[in-house]
Amino acid sequence: MAYVQPRELLTVDQIDLSDLEFWTRPWDEREGAFATLRRERPLAFFEEPDIRDSSPFAPPPGPGYRAVTRHADVAEISRHPEIYRSGQGAVSILDMPPEMVEYFSGMISTDNPRHARLRRIVSAAFNPRMVKSIEDHIQDVAGEVVDRVQDMGGCDFVTEVAARLPLRVICEMMGIAESDYDTVFQCSNVILSNADPEYVPEGTDPVAAFLEAGQALSALMEDLGNHRLEHPTDDLTTALITTNIDGEALTHAELASFFILLVVAGNETTRNAITHGLWALTEHPGQRRRWMADVKGLTSTAVDEIVRWASPVIWMRRTVAEDTLLSGEELHPGDKVILFYNSANRDEDVFSDPFEFDVGRDPNPHVGFGAPGPHFCLGAHLARREISVMFEELFTRLPDIEATGEPDRLRSNFINGIKHLPCAFTPAGS
Repeated sequence: MAYVQPRELLTVDQIDLSDLEFWTRPWDEREGAFATLRRERPLAFFEEPDIRDSSPFAPPPGPGYRAVTRHADVAEISRHPEIYRSGQGAVSILDMPPEMVEYFSGMISTDNPRHARLRRIVSAAFNPRMVKSIEDHIQDVAGEVVDRVQDMGGCDFVTEVAARLPLRVICEMMGIAESDYDTVFQCSNVILSNADPEYVPEGTDPVAAFLEAGQALSALMEDLGNHRLEHPTDDLTTALITTNIDGEALTHAELASFFILLVVAGNETTRNAITHGLWALTEHPGQRRRWMADVKGLTSTAVDEIVRWASPVIWMRRTVAEDTLLSGEELHPGDKVILFYNSANRDEDVFSDPFEFDVGRDPNPHVGFGAPGPHFCLGAHLARREISVMFEELFTRLPDIEATGEPDRLRSNFINGIKHLPCAFTPAGS
């Protein structure tokens, strides 16, 4: 089996998860740091980052947070949304203004009863006919993505393959015009960039760039929503604005917020999972041969192993609503807890050989889509389908495709992103 040894180069007191420099360390060093935290200080306290020097819009740091690094604690928090709340912000450690929380994270930064209402409406729009239509279309899109590159002999796997499938599926599902695909792609990159200089140039206010990208996506959705009210079609946007559950429907603001969430969560995370998948298979050729020898039998477990291995979303935040105990530690109202999914997915108490990439891993109770609870990823089924179809297409048509260089990683503590990954393959016409 393929095994990657984490390197524990930092003592527990040297680890600072709020320091962006920590997240530029090699992957095996970061894995080593989280192994140290799970063993020695699984609910470690950290000061919040201070980013005011980079933006006048940035809020001051708050009281700090607990880093939740063990699988059992992540699961416990996720099962009790009445104690661990999402409404003050699930995707920001810092306390952002409420309108910004609403604007950028919508449903995942809400609590019941509003969260249940939003989820009911969105789930109803994803009716069986809609889901079947989307699933059938994924195969067509994956084929067209490979059609574009099959004669090249090599390309940037991220921009030419991994990013194109989920971007097109989501845009076509929502009814976005093809002329707007680049805008959606660029804006989603900025929103999840964590001020990576490739997407937010040095000297640019990162919060302002973040807001401008969100406004562009919101305006796009506002225009489309208004058009669909007058000219309904069979796309998801029409379904979302016309679905009415017990007299309740999405407002235009909620529709725009959901679109931003869908683009960011559904596009970026799936493309990163696909990219990490190719990198993992390149690094572990034995696992690649094993999967290709039994595509039908191993695709389901292999896809979940890719999601565990990649952990595309590194963390989510919860805020404590009442006095409680977590693994013997006292927590109080207002305390922040950050659920580090990447660490939970390597927990030695849950996963046999957690640093082994195993396409047949079963069971695999990973939390790559979030832990079970009301905030479990609504699009998990769609993401699994996209990853499955993409690799089946590659195995069939470009069977020797592999990465030919190191990943160019996103400088982020929130998204385990890969910006670029060179790959090579035998051209289809050879």
